Amino acid sequence: DVEHSYFGNVNQQISEVCERLSKDQRLTDGFNAIGFSQGAQFMRAVIQRCPHIPIKNFISLGGQHQGVFGLPNCASLEHNVCNHMTRVIRYGAYLRFVQEKFIQATYWHDPYQEEEYKHKSTFLSDINNELHINQTYKDSLKKLENMVLVKFVNDTIVSPQETEWFGFYAPGQEKQIQTLEETDLYREDRLGLQALHKLGKIHLISVPGNHLQFTENWFIDNVIKKYL
Repeated sequence: DVEHSYFGNVNQQISEVCERLSKDQRLTDGFNAIGFSQGAQFMRAVIQRCPHIPIKNFISLGGQHQGVFGLPNCASLEHNVCNHMTRVIRYGAYLRFVQEKFIQATYWHDPYQEEEYKHKSTFLSDINNELHINQTYKDSLKKLENMVLVKFVNDTIVSPQETEWFGFYAPGQEKQIQTLEETDLYREDRLGLQALHKLGKIHLISVPGNHLQFTENWFIDNVIKKYL
């Protein structure tokens, strides 16, 4: 529900999803996974942390795979609650209790505090292998047949937009953007993205429109018919 997309412990939520999927006998022959907005990086975490679940193709629609530096519009929450959450994350994102209670804090990526992000992010830093290489994470992604990353060209919700393609701000500032291929994540192949890319398994798709604005026909023609 809406509340659980803002408040709670995302790592616990991912563990619960992993357990449920593991018990679903209908999925034993494999299935496709689609994540919308922040659900995309959470679904990627399921793929990486639950290697026994047979996911064939991963579709990310507006996911924030390198995190965000700037808060999304949380108009779905009451105005006062939204303002409070915004202040807490902006000034204390890497405090332990904030990481454990505020979902958006777990993928807050401050380019001015790269080391603090790497050491204190309880979610994004881990699934992006920022500090240590978890080989299981790499191996799990390599099993995918396709990783489809959809970026919304006129996105006013996600900052920066390039995070939807694994790009992000260069460290120490918030103007210059590094593309996927320019990031350490890719150049050092910390997550296996370089290997996937060379195998032709990563597909970068852009679509006009704001965050998650696309038509059914576009989705059928550009995603379902091509990758599912």
